[in-house]
Amino acid sequence: MEIQHFFDNDTYTLTYVVFDAASKDAVIIDPVLDFDPASVKTSTQSIENLLTFVRDHALKVHYILETHAHADHLSGAHELVTKHLPHAKIGIGERITLVQETFKKIFNFPAEFRTDGSQFHRLLKDDEMVRAGSLSFKVLFTPGHTPACASYLFGDAIFTGDAIFLPDYGTGRCDFPQGDARSLYQSIVRRLYSLPEATRVFVGHDYQPGGRKMQCETTIAESKQRNIQLNAATTEEEFVQFRKVRDATLSAPRLLYPSVQINIAAGDLPPPETNGQSYLKLPITAAPPKK
Repeated sequence: MEIQHFFDNDTYTLTYVVFDAASKDAVIIDPVLDFDPASVKTSTQSIENLLTFVRDHALKVHYILETHAHADHLSGAHELVTKHLPHAKIGIGERITLVQETFKKIFNFPAEFRTDGSQFHRLLKDDEMVRAGSLSFKVLFTPGHTPACASYLFGDAIFTGDAIFLPDYGTGRCDFPQGDARSLYQSIVRRLYSLPEATRVFVGHDYQPGGRKMQCETTIAESKQRNIQLNAATTEEEFVQFRKVRDATLSAPRLLYPSVQINIAAGDLPPPETNGQSYLKLPITAAPPKK
């Protein structure tokens, strides 16, 4: 098994290709569709970089996995499957239905918007073992950042999405709808920190604190020893209080509303309206009247 990462500088997102160099079987994790919010245009440079690698190595992509419905970048899954990799299946944890139900109400989507996860090819279950040709991986639900987050364990390598980051950055925020700091603590301590300490951890983002060079990999041992927000000595109450205070200072992600409404539909754009144009919705919070 080999792992190739791709880094999107605009959103600090890490995409991975996990592959078997002998059989050419492969899985893609968390692909990015580029999006410029000012012009409201998508573009495909990140996808093209990914496809160049796939083609150069003659890879057979079995799955495109999402660790969760991202709130900071658009998913490239739908673009990849519909235009380039028609045999690949889009997979996500089955609790995505909870996120769909929540945001259907927030965006006031029409009744026909489905909240059964059927936009995805496969809804993955907790502790499920999945075959992808010569590759196999285990699904580990790691909720907290969102209620539907899942991590994927390939042998000695786990891909954690936004549950946990590199030790000098910490963990995912928990202030999105149905996010929960206690759930994230349990996900990290009971599910991730219980893995063998040599397990390699591949994170979903690297925000490069202090201006250091981009990194994508740590280990369970390093995380338990040095994670600045949740290490082996951190109590649940300490973590919950920290996240409550910390999250209250954070701004909404720049691409929050475009990302969520597209990503809960597996990366598909909203259906065109009568003029043939797709539209995104932005819920407006009006300023309170002056007293």
